[in-house]
Amino acid sequence: MFFGTHTPRLDDKGRIVLPAKFRDALVEGLVVTRGQDRCLYVWPQADFERMTAQLSQTAGRGRTDRSYVRMIYSAASDEQPDKQGRITIPPTLRDYARLERDCVVIGAMDKIEIWDATAWQQYLADHEDAFSDLDEEVAVTDG
Repeated sequence: MFFGTHTPRLDDKGRIVLPAKFRDALVEGLVVTRGQDRCLYVWPQADFERMTAQLSQTAGRGRTDRSYVRMIYSAASDEQPDKQGRITIPPTLRDYARLERDCVVIGAMDKIEIWDATAWQQYLADHEDAFSDLDEEVAVTDG
């Protein structure tokens, strides 16, 4: 499970340092691809493979499925973190997410999201009011 917010910078070679607390789950490799809302999704390799197996059971049955699969898989890049925990973000993905220098890496339960810092701040501002109302719609129990 991934959670928390971190603020690394993209270096001149298009690399980003992943948070130390996330690295153990990514040591076997990862897949980075387009996410929704102009961020990037990062899954551990094994989780991406499980998602692929699940999608293969239903993908292609409708326009929405085909579109989702095309967007996710056409941009996917498998990466291996180096000893410093850095991964290279391919240029097409940097362009898609409009990554410049300052980034935000967030844990989003089963995956990691990489955002441009300004875009993340705007997302938070745009969604704060709606978030305040979500407790009645999201089924979470206390015990």
